[in-house]
Amino acid sequence: METLEEKAAVIAGNDCFIVEDTAQEAYTVSDSVPVPKISRYVALLFATACGLAVANIYYAQPLLDALASEFSIAHSSVGIVITITQICYALGLLLLVPLGDLLNRRRLIPSLMLLSVLALIAVGIAPNSTVLLTGLAAVGLLAVVTQVLVAFAATLAAPVERGRIVGLVISGVVIGILLARTFAGVLTDLAGWRSVYLVSAALMLVMAGVMFRVLPHDERERASLTYPQLLRSVLALFLQERILRVRAVLALLIFTAFSTLWTSLVLPLSSPSLSLSHTAIGAFGLAGAAGALAASRAGRLADRGLGQRTTGVALTLLLVSWLPISYTEHSLLALIVGILLLDMAVQAVHVTNQSLIYNVRPEANSRLTAGYMIFYSVGSATGSIASTSIYAYAGWNGVCLLGAAVSALALLFWALTCRPQSVISK
Repeated sequence: METLEEKAAVIAGNDCFIVEDTAQEAYTVSDSVPVPKISRYVALLFATACGLAVANIYYAQPLLDALASEFSIAHSSVGIVITITQICYALGLLLLVPLGDLLNRRRLIPSLMLLSVLALIAVGIAPNSTVLLTGLAAVGLLAVVTQVLVAFAATLAAPVERGRIVGLVISGVVIGILLARTFAGVLTDLAGWRSVYLVSAALMLVMAGVMFRVLPHDERERASLTYPQLLRSVLALFLQERILRVRAVLALLIFTAFSTLWTSLVLPLSSPSLSLSHTAIGAFGLAGAAGALAASRAGRLADRGLGQRTTGVALTLLLVSWLPISYTEHSLLALIVGILLLDMAVQAVHVTNQSLIYNVRPEANSRLTAGYMIFYSVGSATGSIASTSIYAYAGWNGVCLLGAAVSALALLFWALTCRPQSVISK
């Protein structure tokens, strides 16, 4: 008969070939310990706030041609607009997100949102490329409030429903990322690209007030660390936790593929052969919003101990998605099919990753998030700069080959690091 430790290993994501529907039973070992709870209403509010915050670093993607034209940036270099935002997002993950384990998150979250408002206003009124890039850097740095919220939600959730809650909150992130393109495209056609950032500043200001009133009190015992010790502990978690290392590398690879598509997609769609409007280009984000469904479902599967199987299936779909995407210049329907597959695959892996790492060290959720999401951000930045550069020299086929190669590498890495049940039971 299996022990609770073996069942917990399955839930932690080490089951490559065995299906174990024992999550509820495995967690009954701590029935005498009260578990935190988070209502569906609060979880939905978290998801909404995450969507608004994360959208700020994706508004520029369908606007690259408009920004290149206004600020005289070459198309082969315009990916730097996305890259600098992602690099600063990575810095924010390292420097700001771990503060969630040290400070009162009920105050930290609205404060970061208010600073985001100022950064968005700076971008919206930028008179030159220097102010634009500085403002976007600040937007990227402060958008990490999204990850503070995700970690807070994971802390509030009971262990047996952590995957479901994380999936629900991340579904808001997915919708924010993808509808950012639609929102930006429509507003740009109606009132110019600057209106995108000014409207977002107003929405963030409202949300900061709402969050301050509604966020649960953060009464947990906080880490007794200095700030430098807090930052060093992020590295220590990497050294101590294998699942964090494996899942972080997967995040880097899947978001390199994700960013490869979404950063460069505006280029063929706005080229003379298609010449789509900003509204039409942004509307493709609606197709990708189906990834929100995968995010929610993947969290539930992780709660049931099916994290590894979900990962393997999703990575296979990610690789397959590049075939229809490669027909973009000949069939927009094929592109939509490819987007559906790619976004569902990426978000399924992403939610599974976070659901699994949060079960490792619940008291360090913010630092686990920071370490994991740094790899996410590096992957996004890599995909952004690589895809626009390759498009300039090899066209859309070159971009698709890059995306497929990265996706194949992710699938291979998962297969090599996936441990069969026989190893776990020893």
